Amino acid sequence: MAVVALAREKILNTARTLPAAPQVLAQLGEMLQNVNTGLDEIAELLKRDAALVARIIRISNSPYFGGDGSIGAIEEAVNRVGFGEVYRLVGMATTSRLIDRALTYYRVDAEALREHMLFTAIASEALAEETGMDARNSYTAGLLRPLGMLVLDRVARERLPERESYDHVTYGGYAKWEGQVFSVGNGEVASMILTDWRFPDEIANGIRVHYLQRDTDYGNRIACLLNIAGWLTTQDGFGLPGERVYWELRGRILETAGLREEQIRPVGVRVRNEFERSRQSLK
Repeated sequence: MAVVALAREKILNTARTLPAAPQVLAQLGEMLQNVNTGLDEIAELLKRDAALVARIIRISNSPYFGGDGSIGAIEEAVNRVGFGEVYRLVGMATTSRLIDRALTYYRVDAEALREHMLFTAIASEALAEETGMDARNSYTAGLLRPLGMLVLDRVARERLPERESYDHVTYGGYAKWEGQVFSVGNGEVASMILTDWRFPDEIANGIRVHYLQRDTDYGNRIACLLNIAGWLTTQDGFGLPGERVYWELRGRILETAGLREEQIRPVGVRVRNEFERSRQSLK
């Protein structure tokens, strides 16, 4: 099977065919750094994506956000949840907006991918809170970690339909399959896109190396945190089939992340409970 080398511009052009919700999330993150930002300004930003707005309103009416079905406008939704929860609300809506189809070549259906993204985001945020890392950046990294898979799957479906789908027995993990088919991995693709969309470098660089395939990758703190979040997600049955081989609770990973092994399972219990409360909002 011949390798297809993907140019940076091809990757970014394909990414631009995705819904704009992640880019809105990036701008929201910047706005929330400014203490002078008002809720009305946030509502105006969100209005740039009408489909995202519809999902935000629906999710804000869910029991998770204390909704009773009475919210009908984005201004009401933003005011209901306030500054403390608006980023989480938009993150959940972004997941719902972004994943509108199965990843055919990765053999992952849409609902499984949405649940995977939400669980990993919650896990990453909870782990960050244990270590003093930036919880919002960690949540974002966990949420958008599979972005490269979305783009590579679109490339395969639209331009390389003869390429074979991922097979675990043959390849053992996504990295080997991606290398043979695309000559680039999903982490590198996601990093490239997130940088283009002006997400913080910490997020883009962490996702790029979070499979920890090189010795130098173990020095990236958010990459190690994402690796542990991947382990937690897989332990609870929401992992992706081609990634199990990359997740380990090893001393070096825990040390870089600033965690102890005895902290992980209690965090996992909290994450599971939070996920169960929130997952119905994705339906």
